[in-house]
Amino acid sequence: MQIKSCAVIGSGVMGSGIAAHIANAGIPVMLLDIVPQSVKDNGGDRSVVAKTAIEKMLKTDPAPFMHKKAASLVTPGNLEDDLPKLADVDWIVEAIVENPAIKADLYKKLDGVRKAGSVVSSNTSTIPLNILLQGQSERFAADFMITHFFNPPRYMRLLEVVKGEKTRDDAFQAVSAFCDVVLGKGVVRCKDTPGFIANRIGTYFMQAAVNEAIDGGLTVEEADAISGKPMGLPKTGTFGLIDLVGLDLMPLISKSLLSTLPQDDDYRRIYRDNPLAAKMIAEGYTGRKGKGGFYRQTKLPDGKRLREAIDLRTGEYRKSGRASLESANAKGLRALVETKDKGGQYAWRVLSQSLSYAADLVPQIADDVQSVDEAMRLGYNWKFGPFEMIDQLGTGWFAEMLAAEGKPVPHMVKLAAGRSFYRTEGAKLQFLGTDGDYHDVVRPEGVLLLSDVKRGSKPVAKNGSASLWDIGDGVLCLEFTSKMNALDADIMAMIRKSMEIIGDGKSGSFKALVVHNEASNFSVGANLGLALFALNIGLWPQVEQSVADGQQTYKALKYAPFPTVSAPSGMALGGGCEILLHSSAIQAHAELYTGLVEVGVGLLPGWGGCKEMVFRHTINKKRPGGPMPPIATAFEMISTAKVAKSAFEARDMLVLRPADGITFNKDRLLADAKKKALELVAAGYTPPEEVKIRLPGPGARAALENAVEGFAAQGKATPHDVVVSGAVATVLSGGDTDITVEVSEDDLLELERKHFMALVKTKGTIDRIEHMLETGKPLRN
Repeated sequence: MQIKSCAVIGSGVMGSGIAAHIANAGIPVMLLDIVPQSVKDNGGDRSVVAKTAIEKMLKTDPAPFMHKKAASLVTPGNLEDDLPKLADVDWIVEAIVENPAIKADLYKKLDGVRKAGSVVSSNTSTIPLNILLQGQSERFAADFMITHFFNPPRYMRLLEVVKGEKTRDDAFQAVSAFCDVVLGKGVVRCKDTPGFIANRIGTYFMQAAVNEAIDGGLTVEEADAISGKPMGLPKTGTFGLIDLVGLDLMPLISKSLLSTLPQDDDYRRIYRDNPLAAKMIAEGYTGRKGKGGFYRQTKLPDGKRLREAIDLRTGEYRKSGRASLESANAKGLRALVETKDKGGQYAWRVLSQSLSYAADLVPQIADDVQSVDEAMRLGYNWKFGPFEMIDQLGTGWFAEMLAAEGKPVPHMVKLAAGRSFYRTEGAKLQFLGTDGDYHDVVRPEGVLLLSDVKRGSKPVAKNGSASLWDIGDGVLCLEFTSKMNALDADIMAMIRKSMEIIGDGKSGSFKALVVHNEASNFSVGANLGLALFALNIGLWPQVEQSVADGQQTYKALKYAPFPTVSAPSGMALGGGCEILLHSSAIQAHAELYTGLVEVGVGLLPGWGGCKEMVFRHTINKKRPGGPMPPIATAFEMISTAKVAKSAFEARDMLVLRPADGITFNKDRLLADAKKKALELVAAGYTPPEEVKIRLPGPGARAALENAVEGFAAQGKATPHDVVVSGAVATVLSGGDTDITVEVSEDDLLELERKHFMALVKTKGTIDRIEHMLETGKPLRN
């Protein structure tokens, strides 16, 4: 079956978020909810609940919609008037209150109107499928499954799916494939057990972490300093995460789990009522969405904000301080739990319980260890899953430590018998199965991971900041490997090396280049630390040469005889955006955050960013007439450091062009980029021809500068903003030219370089760079 239309029942935070993400993928979706009693009594819009949810999402940050236009694909309605319209829908997602009786009543109504072969799924987070199906028809059972999204649905990659004994295989496969390829989810198949995988383990972990913090006398800051980055968990730590998701949600999850868990489940042993948390919830301290939680922000008389943390013993707030624990700086999980301070002891107590619990649940909650690890990585943003963590500790060591403390050793750990849960064998990643043998990790069709390529080969070339990999079929992959993928001389050298290796793309072993990496961010831009070092000792010629090298390297890539396809995900800022602008094509992950942000550190885009944006906007056939609109548009984008918050917004900014592709599933990005590169080769790729444009010169520059000075007079622009914007305006308007003169790319590159060097020598710019390196935030000077 094919899924071409959807409906979501329930327009709460989860339901509306699911509908928005389906719309993000270009699929029309109905969003239905109840008719409020007040409307029934007094009249009014009977679909007001769903309509209000859509309006709220358009104002929400972070945005559920990848582009505001996606909202037009969501049709609001209500369950009394619009239920018959579900007869045209292929997939119906139920996302209403977690009450089996209310869900059962809805299912009977849905079964009466839906078309044959349509699928119904529940977004339940805790209720087993067999309970949901009680009293339903055989026909309904054959078309029913659980699809548990994580909040917020756009950003959280995990989708837990549960197939019932009677669920049709083709329906289950169709929904799973749709959620994988179209919605970009990491689909993990779970058993029909309480809490499925991620919430079952995640709830246990948080309960253990809270218990041990209280019992061990740790402050919330100390507990979070350990149960965050040192464990490979989100930097919020445990108490920060509870604040984020909401204190009031935790008792509800616990109650639901306790109502369905087996009587001998270890969660029952560690579960505790928390009087302090109950008091906080009653007083409105429900976390970030309330007046605060374990942490809160208090506004002082001088307008500044004071961050406070609650004392777990007294329940009183105090000034929040940094945790000074040796264990917080431990390198590796084993070093963390072996550190003798209270942080190391806390880490062991939490991990020994949580990892044992997870290990005891296979094969009860999932068929294999990799499914559990995948669920925790994607659903809770753990860097490593539980079994990967046990591997880091050592399965033998972990078993010995548990036994020495008189704790039971989980069956899977005994089965490992000192072997790791994962190994590489013959260039293949394998996992230890419940049968005691190793099995290959099988990727879905259409998935190509650079990590798999690297496991089975050596780089074609490598230096301190970049590598080149053979990804098959004559395609070379350029991977950035510097810290945060910041761009430096080594990366520029590797770009030039890739062009040397590929040559003309016809006579050698390679015919195309893909620029891709699997880090959280494609590239945060140029290496500011190196730049500041050069500035502080006055290495002006070297700085100018690095700008020129970057310009010429990117331009050479643009006009190379072979195609270059950039495949970015996450942030592609500054120089990271500029390499996209000089690529033959882009295959972007839908979650691409890109822009030319150099003004934030007092600079202008110096590696061709100004040049490319003014050329693109000038040549754009859809632009308004006259010479000024394209310059003004590019100026606004660059001078305000505008960042696209999705690949669709990047298309509006002309960073992506109409022919560039967007991939929703990050695991499929490299394969899609490789496919695009080979298509360009097969089509007889030829590099673009150099063109010239006409720019209006000083008159346009004056108009842009006047606008900025107006903002400065209103307090909306700082003195150094005026200086930097003036340089940007000069470059984009073409310098001392006029509309009768054609301007080349090289002309604009020379202007970029000249004004970049002028800015880099100013105190205001040096102060901005220093502040950014020290705080990670722009200086408003």
